Amino acid sequence: MSRPIHGFTLIELILGLATAGILAGIALPAFLSARYAGDSAAMQAALLSSLMQSSHKAALHGTRTTLCPSHDGIRCTPSFDWSKGWIGFLDSNANREREPDEGVILRQTEVENARLISSSGRTRIVFQGNGGNAGSNATFTLCDRRGADKAQTLVVSNTGNLRRGVPDAERTALACVF
Repeated sequence: MSRPIHGFTLIELILGLATAGILAGIALPAFLSARYAGDSAAMQAALLSSLMQSSHKAALHGTRTTLCPSHDGIRCTPSFDWSKGWIGFLDSNANREREPDEGVILRQTEVENARLISSSGRTRIVFQGNGGNAGSNATFTLCDRRGADKAQTLVVSNTGNLRRGVPDAERTALACVF
């Protein structure tokens, strides 16, 4: 009496691997696009949270708070590129630079696959002791690895509110370089 043989033929194995390859080829771009969109949304949420927290701390302590790009989480970086992270601190002497005796109220680290740049004249966001933003509106351009057609413009009003704006071609080109 012969025993039944269990297994796959070479043809069945090749067809199975080809099917799996085709499915992976279709699913991978969609997965990456969703991941990049999620990273972009995380960066936008972190910015909004930082703005709200800075405004709240300024009003709570009755002193200025400053948000600035920071690559090390300690000092402000003289740049309009916020992609490597930023800090918020109580700016008691109102010089827009963090001194050793000025407490850090928040640290934001880099978010993968997303870039955030501010308009070149706005490397700091300062909130007055009443919680309002000092100066004019600040404009940020947010881009992820999906490309320039998915770039967003975020405008911070004097009250610290965040709204969408119209992307500028020059700023989008700067933000979408990875």
